[in-house]
Amino acid sequence: MAGEGINAIGERGGIGPFRFFMLFEEGDSAIPLKGIFFMIAGGVFLTANDALLKWLTSDYPVGQIMFLRGIFVLIPLLIFVWIFNRTGALATRDLGKHLLRGGLMVCGTFLFVTGLIFLPLAEAISIAFAGPLFITTLAPYLLQEHVGLRRWIGVLIGFTGILIIFQPGTGVFQWAALLPLGASFAGALRDILTRKMSASESSEALLLYSTIAVALGGLATAPFTQWRSVAFEDWMLFVMTGLLIGVAHFFMIEAFRFAQASQVAPFKYTSVLWALLIGYWIFGDLPTLENVVGAVVVISSGLYLFHRERVLGIRRVSG
Repeated sequence: MAGEGINAIGERGGIGPFRFFMLFEEGDSAIPLKGIFFMIAGGVFLTANDALLKWLTSDYPVGQIMFLRGIFVLIPLLIFVWIFNRTGALATRDLGKHLLRGGLMVCGTFLFVTGLIFLPLAEAISIAFAGPLFITTLAPYLLQEHVGLRRWIGVLIGFTGILIIFQPGTGVFQWAALLPLGASFAGALRDILTRKMSASESSEALLLYSTIAVALGGLATAPFTQWRSVAFEDWMLFVMTGLLIGVAHFFMIEAFRFAQASQVAPFKYTSVLWALLIGYWIFGDLPTLENVVGAVVVISSGLYLFHRERVLGIRRVSG
């Protein structure tokens, strides 16, 4: 694990960075700063990746971006599997579900990246956080899970936030806002399917087959869109998208290693803050009041649904 090779006391009597976090983790009630740090850092890298994708959409079609990013995610993944002798983990017991999950990944990625062409970064990411709302809505039908009145109210409030961002019936409404919403719905279906597959499929297999699907989905658009030759500096950006995704997922895995899910998962929503900052810095985007209010409502609803999931989980264990 990260930080194991760092001494608690540095050469000049200082405290090593990871040992510093551990000072706050003694006892059940302590704040798991290390896990929180990794979750926030993962959000920064994921948001930076989305910003790079938005930048690249000004010069390259979405399918080409999907293909090249998939390649640069696939290469380090295969290197990782080979170095750590994890090739056996790539075997699958249910190729059909991988194909379905890969199709959902292709749809979600295509819709979200297309949405980045037309929408400010923070608005697209805020709408994409509707995922928990869709998962809760679909849970009774696809997971046979009971959803109580409180969670249904949370879902309704969350979708009210989406409507505040959309502003339907006004001249401000953009059809493009439906794209990240569609991506969020596809992502919810993917996550529900992942729950069902996680008992028999490894994380490496899930990531490998979905990455291959996204790359092939992007490649399939080549006959229908005009792909461009990639400038040298843009090759660096495509490489960075692959590295950013890899580092982000590593950080998030580490976050759950050092803290309970209930302690760090809410910090995923800091991605909206990073999107606001990066969107203004790179693209000059300033959010409207409606976008800010809608994002706050959606995030608050998501946090409440997560809280209810945690409470119900505790009751199931104690019961």
